[in-house]
Amino acid sequence: MLTRTRPTVLCIDDEVRSLETLERTLDDEFEVMIASSAEQAIKLLKQHSVHAVLCDQRMPGKTGVELLSEIRHQWPNTVRLILSGYTDSEDIIRGLNEAGIYQYITKPWHPENLLQILRNACQLNALQEESELLAMEMRLTREQAEQNIAAKKARLQQNFALDEIKRGASSPLNEACEAVQKIAPYDVSVLVTGPSGAGKELFARALHYNSLRAERPFIVENCGAMPDELLASELFGHKKGSFTGAINDHIGLFEQADGGTIFLDEIGEITPAFQIKLLRVLQEREIRRLGEEQRRKIDVRIVASTNRDLEEEVRAGRFRQDLYYRLAEMTLELPALAKRPEDIPVLANSFLQRAMKEFDKPVDGFTQEALACMQAYAWPGNVRELQNEVRRMLVLAQDIYLGADLLSPRVLRAVPEDEAQETELWVGLEGSLKDRVETLEKRILKETMIRHRWNKSRAAKELGLSRVGLRSKLERYGFESRTGEVNSEENTSCV
Repeated sequence: MLTRTRPTVLCIDDEVRSLETLERTLDDEFEVMIASSAEQAIKLLKQHSVHAVLCDQRMPGKTGVELLSEIRHQWPNTVRLILSGYTDSEDIIRGLNEAGIYQYITKPWHPENLLQILRNACQLNALQEESELLAMEMRLTREQAEQNIAAKKARLQQNFALDEIKRGASSPLNEACEAVQKIAPYDVSVLVTGPSGAGKELFARALHYNSLRAERPFIVENCGAMPDELLASELFGHKKGSFTGAINDHIGLFEQADGGTIFLDEIGEITPAFQIKLLRVLQEREIRRLGEEQRRKIDVRIVASTNRDLEEEVRAGRFRQDLYYRLAEMTLELPALAKRPEDIPVLANSFLQRAMKEFDKPVDGFTQEALACMQAYAWPGNVRELQNEVRRMLVLAQDIYLGADLLSPRVLRAVPEDEAQETELWVGLEGSLKDRVETLEKRILKETMIRHRWNKSRAAKELGLSRVGLRSKLERYGFESRTGEVNSEENTSCV
């Protein structure tokens, strides 16, 4: 069981009887030390932790005020009290000003009154020490917070460095990365275009973290399918009571992003009415919260994105030309994932590494066959769809490699580019019925064999064929030799 230590009180008086009386009175509640001179008192203070000092005013050598002034300088947290039989107002004022005394106690003193005064003095000392500890804790916490923020910023800058954007050696994204490197240092608005899921936000962040604004906030707002009033409230802020539901003042995202970058995703979805409001903000570089008259200056870099053809929208009168040119000082076009098949293995393996950490489920990678099927698929959902597919494969996996049999049917049935050309040739209007049927049969055979991991018995059963009949068709379409290759790859090959 922990025992609480008693506070320590140092009593200083040149009269021995006075010290004995003080010691008897205080001994039940305090650890009492006594000193008959200033020199002896200083020596004790150097050797022990003292919570309160009770000192007589009239002593040979140094007065009580002079001694307590010295104690105040060396041990400022020790609470200082004067004990005197004289009530000279000059002594009291000097004690308050020079020694910073807590209490001036006159003789004769009442025991219970003295005990209560010293209890309060020691409690004050404890509070002072706690305050210092809290202040130190706050300093450490602030330093820790600053270190954590700096480390997080460093990680963000590293994660969104251009060489960290996952792509193949000769990827079409190389051109976009080179453009980011050139554009990022200059404070110009950038319009990022490309299909949904192509990585527009990734490049917006790369623009920010490679710019001079990298230390300031990066704020994201999706402008799609949001009513004008709500979007205005989110971007510009509002005053309490400015509309139904505005129960508090709200700082808008433009103000939150001050000094940094604001990313306006799906900018092509905003209404013509809101386009006028946004244009004014970009022109004047100031915002006005809903319900306020005051205008506030802002310093933000605008990066916007869209999957629409904004030039066509301008020609059709659905998007303001002046706003378009404000947003598109520089443009960055991202190709669809189908246009960069060599990026697919790199991205798939990157997503797999993340998913393995998240699900705590390690595997050794993909089979070559799985990657080939992925590269043959068009990925209408782009990078986002690929990421979801990789996560799905890992969840379903029961082997050390992720094989093609784990792919979704829509991916598995994809036609490679060379076969797509063949399909167009033989299944087109000029092809005979026999040619069309054979091409379709070939595709069905391939999809079924992959899904059953090239197990002929299961595939034959599903297709209603005998094993001999299935083998004959596989040989006819050139799949028999590829079967052996795939089986060996499933056992040994991964990327």
